[in-house]
Amino acid sequence: MAQVRTASARGGGHDCDALVVGGGIVGLSTAYAITRAAPGTRVTVLEKEPGPARHQTGRNSGVIHSGVYYRPGSLKARYAVRGAAEMVKFCAEYGIPHAVTGKLIVATERTELPRLHALVQRARENGIPVRELGAAQIPEHEPEVRGLAAIHVGTTGVCDYVAVARQLAHASGAEIRYGAEVRHVDRRPGLGVAVRTRSGDVIRARVMVNCAGLHCDEIARLTGDDPGMRIVPFRGEYYELARPELVRGLVYPVPDPAFPFLGVHLTRGIDGGVHIGPNAVPALAREGYGWGVVRPRELGGTLAWPGSWRIARRHWRYGAGELRRSLSKTAFTTAVRRLLPAVTEDDLVAAPAGVRAQAVLADGTLVDDFLIREAAHTVHVLNAPSPAATASLPIGREVGRRALAMLEEAVRP
Repeated sequence: MAQVRTASARGGGHDCDALVVGGGIVGLSTAYAITRAAPGTRVTVLEKEPGPARHQTGRNSGVIHSGVYYRPGSLKARYAVRGAAEMVKFCAEYGIPHAVTGKLIVATERTELPRLHALVQRARENGIPVRELGAAQIPEHEPEVRGLAAIHVGTTGVCDYVAVARQLAHASGAEIRYGAEVRHVDRRPGLGVAVRTRSGDVIRARVMVNCAGLHCDEIARLTGDDPGMRIVPFRGEYYELARPELVRGLVYPVPDPAFPFLGVHLTRGIDGGVHIGPNAVPALAREGYGWGVVRPRELGGTLAWPGSWRIARRHWRYGAGELRRSLSKTAFTTAVRRLLPAVTEDDLVAAPAGVRAQAVLADGTLVDDFLIREAAHTVHVLNAPSPAATASLPIGREVGRRALAMLEEAVRP
């Protein structure tokens, strides 16, 4: 990428060259990528929370995904495979806690065996080495886990994504403004974008990058763009395992390919604790981390979106099962016992939940891949749920590349 002439160098009325909205791992990776590719580019990041990574980045199970699940050739497949290796290297370089543990994907019913075999084929197409295991071989990896067959994926790991986000913020050299919620966007062709925050501050930039996660569609509409989708929030609820010695590493069920959710799984984190979850239930607010968090305006927006009702009609049976496991600890325990028969209800201790920012089209289609769109002076990241943390470094480079191309065009005489 050629050197970009900055706002200060041209003496313009811009406060920065690139303005990134959102201080999660994707927004901070984008800032890092821009300044690495074009040193001297002035980047400002606006984050409405008092610190980085307070939502999707800091409320997941910390898994470095291998890329085994994703459609060959998709952005998720390419960026997860590449991103997993880069994330391990990044963590090692900066001394961030991480471990490459490998994981088991376990079939517990005969109907799951064809799907497990399909995952083996998909893994090979994505260039990921896997090992097929029979029922007798599963205890070699996980003595307490039972199943009919499994595959072992050696490149899966875990890390501290909040620490990664903090390091990206520091290494980017960007100006990070916390407590800066975007309330108004004024975009003028040929001039750039002016953003006003809740406090009344105005920041002018040549290019804006929308990495607002749970609020990315709202930011797109503030900019004057029709995103063509809506974020429908799904809460993922977790438990902590009171007897972590029951699980050595990572254990997953065979996912249903009709959904982007991977099912309730077992994850030994870098702290030695074992997380169990998440399920996937509709959240009543974009940051609805419990049933008691209801924001009528946001809930009304979700209910008014035709795609929400089409999802409900199409997948009501799946949704009913998830809802039952949310409301009943006994039902949740029963789901876990399919993989880990020794677990009891008393072994599950409630842990903080997360919310997945899932883009849904008007026809009810759950957007399956990362979704990045461009408009005048703007790059919108409109779908970046899991495995976006794993893939954050290559996602950031791609988004940064697009932003820098716009900057080059903006400063061209």
